[in-house]
Amino acid sequence: MSLENLQSTLQRIADIESRIGTLLPTAQPALPQGTPSFDEALGQALNQTQAQTLGKQVAAPVPTALSGLIDDQAQANGLDGDLLKAIIKTESNFNPKAVSPVGARGLMQLMPGTAAELGVTNSFDPAQNVAGGAKYLKTLLNKYHSVPQAVAAYNAGPGAVDKYNGIPPYKETTRYVQKVMQSYQAYQNAQGG
Repeated sequence: MSLENLQSTLQRIADIESRIGTLLPTAQPALPQGTPSFDEALGQALNQTQAQTLGKQVAAPVPTALSGLIDDQAQANGLDGDLLKAIIKTESNFNPKAVSPVGARGLMQLMPGTAAELGVTNSFDPAQNVAGGAKYLKTLLNKYHSVPQAVAAYNAGPGAVDKYNGIPPYKETTRYVQKVMQSYQAYQNAQGG
């Protein structure tokens, strides 16, 4: 039941209670000790539903022009397409012209040196950028055999992950890994699995 439907139902119940209250005596029946009142039980149910709704991640829509490209590069590199989408969403929000304050460029925010190593000559070309970024991500997954560690290395560099033998304790990196993993889960949920 959606939050809006629950709120509408609660309003209808309150209206019915109000009408019944005018017909019945004002005395309330005694409830066993520790039993929540009707209002308390409804409040608890509403709070639980709101918490569940807020806890759900919604998969960001992938621009139609990029969807096939991302799926093709995921398949070509043996990657989960949902993970590749989550990285791109977190890196650039699907903006092929994105430039970070430190100079990372394009959809997958490739640094110029990394792009050159991957054979990317134009980081603003979505096809080149995603091909290079997917290849790099696959290299990291093969090295770490752990999605969170590979994601951390994508953000902070493999040297940082090696130094800390896991996700480095950098705020930016821990937030980045959390965002990517939440987005990854949302894309998986949207696909039904």
